[in-house]
Amino acid sequence: MFNNNWDIVLKDELNKDYFKDLLNTINNLYNEKTIYPKKDDIFNAFKLDYNDVKVVILGQDPYHGEGEAHGYAFSCLKTPIPPSLKNIYKELYTDLGIEKNMLDGNLLPWVKEGVMLLNTGLTVEKDKPNSHKNLKWNVFTDAVIEKLNEREEPIVFILWGNNARLKKNLISNPIHLVIESAHPSPFSARNGFFNSKPFSRTNEFLKKNGIKEINW
Repeated sequence: MFNNNWDIVLKDELNKDYFKDLLNTINNLYNEKTIYPKKDDIFNAFKLDYNDVKVVILGQDPYHGEGEAHGYAFSCLKTPIPPSLKNIYKELYTDLGIEKNMLDGNLLPWVKEGVMLLNTGLTVEKDKPNSHKNLKWNVFTDAVIEKLNEREEPIVFILWGNNARLKKNLISNPIHLVIESAHPSPFSARNGFFNSKPFSRTNEFLKKNGIKEINW
């Protein structure tokens, strides 16, 4: 299920009873309801090697519309792209002058640059945002963030939205940078997401620490 060093890093966590129970619950839900992303895509964010993570963008849970989510936070395979992603692209243009194709929501190029696109919850029921918030995904993603916090190389943690910002207390290692703001959703983007300049701030921090900047 895991590779790229995550199987070693998370070995103890994967053997805990709550995680085994979580997987059983999720398997049953996939048999009973329409759940996103596809079962094989749940842990796609972990395809990025633990040691290659430069940036973590943390969101809430997967897109809940058909054909949108594919296991990477904010990334979308369907058009038109969701409003949150449109706002991310708008902020990228404002921040760095990079104009993205509004018909292409696939953020895998960012992943290849070392950006881990992680949600606090990894599954969701169709058309019901945050519907799996009580399934203990948060226990698992807390452990993931704690393991990233232990890294001896600096990481930028970008926390978008209240669910993500609750994780801030887990990032205690002073070598890391935390950038937090409102969620890019149309309901909250104007309350602190726009003009937060997460992309330039990330690259400035990476450059200062001798780490190759992200090609956004």
